[in-house]
Amino acid sequence: MRTVRAMITVPANRLLAEVHNGKQRMPAILAESDHAAWLSGALQDARLALKSYPEELMAAWKVSHRVNNPRLPNDASLIEPL
Repeated sequence: MRTVRAMITVPANRLLAEVHNGKQRMPAILAESDHAAWLSGALQDARLALKSYPEELMAAWKVSHRVNNPRLPNDASLIEPL
């Protein structure tokens, strides 16, 4: 059996537009209120749940470029603010 992986993107909110400024997109993040409906397939129109996550509920900070190196250990130091 072949495994297919996909990431759903939506238009970037202002916070993430600064990070991904070339493509102006961000990963879709479901609101907690949409989790059960999404997983059960009960949403009549899944696009209604796919919207830019509110920037005021997010935080961003610069991290080390080491996060892009898969040969380095995966530990909490990778996401410590610079």
